[in-house]
Amino acid sequence: MSVRKVLVAGAGQMGAGIAQVAAQAGLDVVMTDVADEFIVRGMAIIEKGLGKQVEKGKLQAAERDAALGRIVTGTDLSLGKGADLFIEAVPETLELKKDVLGRADAVLGPQAILATNTSSLSVSRLAALASRPSRFVGIHFFNPVPLMALVEVVKGSETADETVAAAREFCEQLGKSPITVADSPGFVVNRILFPMINEAAQAFAEGVASAADIDAGMKLGANFPMGPLALADLVGLDTTKAILESLERELGDVKYRPSAVLGELVSAGKLGRKAGAGFHTYS
Repeated sequence: MSVRKVLVAGAGQMGAGIAQVAAQAGLDVVMTDVADEFIVRGMAIIEKGLGKQVEKGKLQAAERDAALGRIVTGTDLSLGKGADLFIEAVPETLELKKDVLGRADAVLGPQAILATNTSSLSVSRLAALASRPSRFVGIHFFNPVPLMALVEVVKGSETADETVAAAREFCEQLGKSPITVADSPGFVVNRILFPMINEAAQAFAEGVASAADIDAGMKLGANFPMGPLALADLVGLDTTKAILESLERELGDVKYRPSAVLGELVSAGKLGRKAGAGFHTYS
């Protein structure tokens, strides 16, 4: 199945990123959100991202304009009627996703694929909310979407093999490198990554080393492009804490329990880059 038109629900950082790379790949894109102000903000993210590529000589101005011209926006999911693939990138709330999936299900044809960009909820549980669970799949992009090559294609308990194959083909259309994973808490990357971030936080809390030295150690000693505490600041310490709590709850293992220092920083409003301070301070 070749995807030609994509319907994206959610115009935040992830939804806008997905819309951008799909439009750059030559696909027709409909990006929706619940209010015009969110759509305006999402389009600003896309325009800024494409603009940076033009400035760096990675994209021609005409290609930027063509990509922007392939994006239609609005607050009504019915604008995406006829889409081959729907992907939701709305906040990680089951009730919200249930509402969006139900409305998309009613708009799209029987051959359309429904996908979720969730990073923490069960794909199988979300699939149960759709009328065609065999056509439901997880397509988990990483932030920032235009720069990150990896996509986790998540196979739910009812997901058909041909749906997985179509999702992988879609990712490749976007120039991404997909891996196929089972529906398990944290999938592959977050399940491995966040316990490491948590251990770095605990080492900081115990005074083993400063945040700067912990990050320098992992960059220079493990060849990481970014230290684990700087990465936690980029993700957001509130999000980092929530993901660890979800892993502990879903897997039933205390090794995923967030370090107390994460809770202390979050309570103090030090959420990372978006707040100007976390493990590090940002101007």
